[in-house]
Amino acid sequence: MIPVAEFKQFTEQQPAFKVLKPWWDVLAEYLTVAMLMIGVFGCTLQVTQDKIICLPSHEPRENLSEAPCQQLLPRGVSEQMGGLRELSGLKNNLDLQQYSFINQLCYETALHWYAKYFPYLVVIHTLIFMVCTSFWFKFPGTSSKIEHFISILGKCFDSPWTTRALSEVSGENHKGPAAGRAMVSTVTTTGAGSGKAGEGEKEKVLVEPEKVVTEPPVVTLLDKKEGEQAKALFEKVKKFRVHVEEGDILYSMYIRQTVLKVCKFFAILVYNLVYVEKISFLVSCRVETSEVTGYASFCCNHTKAHLFSKLAFCYISFVCVYGITCLYTLYWLFHRPLKEYSFRSVREETGMNDIPDVKNDFAFMLHLIDQYDSLYSKRFAVFLSEVSESRLKQLNLNHEWTPEKLRQKLQRNTRGRLELALCMLPGLPDTVFELSEVEALRLEAICDISFPPGLSQLVNLQELSLLHSPARLPFSSQIFLRDRLKVIYVKFEELREVPLWVFGLRGLEELHLEGLFPPEMARAATLESLRELKQLKVLSLRSNAGKVPASVTDVAGHLQRLSLHNDGARLLALNSLKKLAVLRELELVACGLERIPHAVFSLGALQELDLKDNHLRSIEEILSFQHCRKLVTLRLWHNQIAYVPEHVRKLRGLEQLYLSHNKLETLPPQLGQCFGLRLLDVSHNGLRSLPPELGLLQSLQHLALSYNALESLPDELFFCQKLRTLLLGYNHLTHLSPHVAALRTLSRLELKGNRLEALPEELGDCKGLKKSGLLVEDTLYEGLPAEVREKMEEE
Repeated sequence: MIPVAEFKQFTEQQPAFKVLKPWWDVLAEYLTVAMLMIGVFGCTLQVTQDKIICLPSHEPRENLSEAPCQQLLPRGVSEQMGGLRELSGLKNNLDLQQYSFINQLCYETALHWYAKYFPYLVVIHTLIFMVCTSFWFKFPGTSSKIEHFISILGKCFDSPWTTRALSEVSGENHKGPAAGRAMVSTVTTTGAGSGKAGEGEKEKVLVEPEKVVTEPPVVTLLDKKEGEQAKALFEKVKKFRVHVEEGDILYSMYIRQTVLKVCKFFAILVYNLVYVEKISFLVSCRVETSEVTGYASFCCNHTKAHLFSKLAFCYISFVCVYGITCLYTLYWLFHRPLKEYSFRSVREETGMNDIPDVKNDFAFMLHLIDQYDSLYSKRFAVFLSEVSESRLKQLNLNHEWTPEKLRQKLQRNTRGRLELALCMLPGLPDTVFELSEVEALRLEAICDISFPPGLSQLVNLQELSLLHSPARLPFSSQIFLRDRLKVIYVKFEELREVPLWVFGLRGLEELHLEGLFPPEMARAATLESLRELKQLKVLSLRSNAGKVPASVTDVAGHLQRLSLHNDGARLLALNSLKKLAVLRELELVACGLERIPHAVFSLGALQELDLKDNHLRSIEEILSFQHCRKLVTLRLWHNQIAYVPEHVRKLRGLEQLYLSHNKLETLPPQLGQCFGLRLLDVSHNGLRSLPPELGLLQSLQHLALSYNALESLPDELFFCQKLRTLLLGYNHLTHLSPHVAALRTLSRLELKGNRLEALPEELGDCKGLKKSGLLVEDTLYEGLPAEVREKMEEE
């Protein structure tokens, strides 16, 4: 006997593949098993028992007008293949070997091929059907996608996050982790079965809220491992969808194997109906064996004919049913749009309106899944929803960033506010809003921030920074921030990404914007209206604007500080500045300016002007600053200024002058007439000498002369007895005058990088100068008298 288990390898598949088998494939599988049993049973009988039994005919050859077997049958019975008429008393005189020889010879020559090979044909055709049915599960181009899909589908079905998401959108009360896992386990167990009872149990678990509404609400918590697994599933589903939706090889392969089965069905049906009548019980055999046996005609009995004829009709019946299922499969394949799959019913049932429709092979597999159990598609759809993914990310964030961990990140910023800084997170943890003590919130490189109603718990929040972090603010939260927020920093690649709600914060005092205008809009530099910002005092804009935005004039009545940083892009039009009547501080940094803008001279309230990192070569217009009577700070550093004009003396109210990082070689003596000057920075230039008139600056407290080419200092410089900081590093000085003793208030002296051979011991008379404030080479310091060093090292 040949056990049927030997043929199991032809249909062996992973048990999980059953979810891709609709009812017609399951029925066809059972039919092929039945047909295979018929073939194997026939083959077994064919091998183990005698195939044919022959007896010689005693009629002379010339008298045989009929077949030999017909002579043995009574009239009226031969046509019905009835019982044989018994011949008695005839002796054949044949031994056993002659009978065996005749049986074999007649079997090969007289018996029809269909009657001989019927069971083998059944086995071969059945194996072909089996191969056709399971070929797409074995073909490399399709099996990998199927295995990947089944793996992801099972994980999605069993994931605790699926149960939680469906429970939330269905309005069910949350359950604890154990209950959630138990529910998933129940669903998985019932999903592994088949039949209406199993489906009913699954639906009962998921959609019967009336059984839990009486329970107290409990928040469902996923542990960290479950959350990470669900997060990985979302990524796998995304990548798998992109990969599978590109082609339709699964759909095409399924159609081809179905068409092949239909063609095979028609071929088998036709030739079996034609040849089934060839299986007869009696077979006439004429062979030239007279010289061996003495007979040439024989009447043979096909011992399996009766059984084979019954098996043939059973086989044809099974083939007909099998063919009908194949025809129905073709109808299903071509009648329905299987390359498109809509989750409309799932969206309506769950409320997840962002679940996308899918196409090609992805859609085809989901259609097959629905034939098995539509609950799989419903639970799988959870991992196609971006809303569901964002909820999971939020949950994982809340687990990772506990209030205690967030409090450890609190620190004071430069403004003295208690700040919480978060960078490069997938979202904003809800636990942030439990820290009511936070005064400043800094969010950097955080995608898709959506402020929840819990924002109202941050009652002390005054400062907000959004750096490459797009944020949505509900109307209720806008009302909360509108009067509370005082400072906001916003930075994006382009200014049009700035949220519009920023320009509606009417309590805002400082607005800092950073981002580029699109090339086609840079010249116009159109900025959103600032009319709602009634209390705005500071406006900072870092961009590539071609002119001062016109909307700046919306806050002209109360704007006190304006900073424009253009990153080297040339600022062409500055006429809007004339309307800023109360402006006190103006920064025009890296704006490509070659002259001091005339619009600046109209700012009567201006106190500080910063023109850093421009292309200024001449500052002859400095005379016009006498109209800015309140100007106390002028920063002209990091330019290409070659000289300072003599009429700098007109700036008698100037207190701070920054001219570092220019190309100055001399200073005008008239600079000494700026009697109010308290800070002068001319470092990083090419100065070789200083005018003695600098000694007239009796209010001077800070003088920076580092990185020049000074070889000596005028003695008059030490008349500036209020000097506290004197920076002389990296020059060509060979000695330091003993008159330095006159600088009683000096607390910081830099002498590094010069050509000094020794330090004057008069440094000990500078009572405010300590060792920490003296920047000089160690060898020079050690050359001072011991008592001077001791005095400097005293606390």
